[in-house]
Amino acid sequence: MANLNPKQKKKALSTLGIFLLAAAVLSFIAFYIIVMISQQDYHYIDPETLELVQTEEIPEGSPTAVIETSLGEIRAVLYPDYAPNTVSQFITLAEKGFYDNTFIFEAKNNVYFAAGSSDASGTLKTPPVFENQEKLPQELHQNLWPFSGALCALTTSKDTSFTQRLFKSEVSYTGSRFMLLNSVDFSDEEFVTQFREASGSEELADAFIQRGGVPNFSQQVTVFGQAYSGLEVIQQITALPLAEEPNEQGYTPPLDEIKILSVKISSYSQEDKELNELPVS
Repeated sequence: MANLNPKQKKKALSTLGIFLLAAAVLSFIAFYIIVMISQQDYHYIDPETLELVQTEEIPEGSPTAVIETSLGEIRAVLYPDYAPNTVSQFITLAEKGFYDNTFIFEAKNNVYFAAGSSDASGTLKTPPVFENQEKLPQELHQNLWPFSGALCALTTSKDTSFTQRLFKSEVSYTGSRFMLLNSVDFSDEEFVTQFREASGSEELADAFIQRGGVPNFSQQVTVFGQAYSGLEVIQQITALPLAEEPNEQGYTPPLDEIKILSVKISSYSQEDKELNELPVS
């Protein structure tokens, strides 16, 4: 470049600048694609390896939760193999009596109810058992789905920034409170047809249509258990009249006060097998 005149040098430098800028842009795009692919792999559902464990027979000895509400008992099997941290925290809290005399503080008619707050408004006033009790990283697994009766962890917060949003790497957290699901309406034939077409898995679509559930929660909330007894209690609670307006926390509770009297941890036995209301595929 030493033998170039000033005009030629300026042109050469301009060309070099454009080249470096283009290289930087291409490098950024390549990095973005790599990150996006890695994130897509994390949420990728492989129909070939999909195991709908909630539709299978429950093995004897599996951990269970006996949830006693003021309207009746609900029994759910827990899935430590797929949501180990969520199940471990839930079991510890239950065994310490954390859920005794807590409230159902939120519901959506015929869809779900949320429970486990020491305050009827849904706030967290009980001192936590664990230091990061309300910041447990979300656990998603392709073998667990929001079918009717699914026991789910309530999302509490999300770590997000411009970079995390850009690369789809936000981290969602759950806590001590939980949800039990009823079902959206699957009686509309047009909806069922559209749902089948969008599902990507005939087996999964059939399971939702047969059992009910909340498909739009799929891979969006931590599912860590499945109710097998007391499904009518879930239906009864989610059918109750609700407050006309959300409270200060944004929750819409049942008009009548409904409580979780206790949560007892047990294991699946012959008695549970006789109580099991779920169809087995």
